[in-house]
Amino acid sequence: MRYLHTMVRVKDVDASMRFYCELFGLEEVRRIENEKGRFTLIFLAAPGDVPAAKENKAPCLELTYNWDPEDYTGGRNFGHLAYEVDNIYDFCQKLMDNGVTINRPPRDGHMAFVRSPDGISIEILQKTEALPSQEPWASMPNTGSW
Repeated sequence: MRYLHTMVRVKDVDASMRFYCELFGLEEVRRIENEKGRFTLIFLAAPGDVPAAKENKAPCLELTYNWDPEDYTGGRNFGHLAYEVDNIYDFCQKLMDNGVTINRPPRDGHMAFVRSPDGISIEILQKTEALPSQEPWASMPNTGSW
């Protein structure tokens, strides 16, 4: 397993970049503009982590800017932790066998979401290309919010 990023939602990209980059000292290592999803992802890294973040896409702070205005209350601006695993199906099965609810099952062989006992959302990503779809995951519905 490898730590990837922590995601926070931001309302003002310029103000956030000033805070995290100019004042806090982080550096932008990549940016994704998603027209279809109407959001921008900006990945930042601490100066000592920049080479690793550029090469391995981790460790990073992910700033998510949703183009449509939304008020984030009750901690909704904090998004999730993210980890990549060698085999998403085996990893999710281990969690399920130990009583963890898979809120967003890995139907696509690539991504799943679970919640910690404290309600923190955790994204689990397949380390390699997506695995072929397989049961019981392929037909498993989402359970609750993720």
